[in-house]
Amino acid sequence: MRIGVDFDNTVVCYDELFRKVSLERGLVPPGIPASKGAVRDHLRRTGREDLWTELQGYVYGARMPEARPFPGAIEFLLRCRRAGVPVWIISHRTQYPYLGEPRDLHQAAREWMAIYGFGDPDGIALAPDRVCLELSKQDKLARIAEVGCTHFIDDLPEFLEEAAFPKGVERILFDPGGLYPNCRAARPLASWEAIGRLLLPKEA
Repeated sequence: MRIGVDFDNTVVCYDELFRKVSLERGLVPPGIPASKGAVRDHLRRTGREDLWTELQGYVYGARMPEARPFPGAIEFLLRCRRAGVPVWIISHRTQYPYLGEPRDLHQAAREWMAIYGFGDPDGIALAPDRVCLELSKQDKLARIAEVGCTHFIDDLPEFLEEAAFPKGVERILFDPGGLYPNCRAARPLASWEAIGRLLLPKEA
């Protein structure tokens, strides 16, 4: 077994952070739900797509340390290490924001991983070459094939449904909101605990 895992919105949860930052900037009403999607939809509805693009770059860069892992994500990765199951982080993330401060978003992601012990020999112990931050969706698909993933976990059904997705890979849709129960290309699971029950031995 060789598991590939997406990063943004799969390992890292931004819901509370997007709400916090958008409220700080006065971009959304106070009652908006703690949801990245709710913030995005509000800004798009009110004709502020550029502000949404800039906000993403700011959150994924300067405010990245404030983001939190999804419940169970770190424990899943630790269990993989204990079980001897190799894992790769394979994600599509631009290196610099399209708008706003030109911060290195790849470096911000790696710094976040350092906070949570991704490279710690006594933690997740993920080697640097197991963290693949790709510049395009096509590069991400190619990397999944190159490392020989047997399973891949992602939050985007449209990515898992790509015609070019490598054949023979079991696709798992991380769907904590239960938004895509009828996804045909992947198995929807609502939590990291459920993913662990599917993929890992109980003793890991």
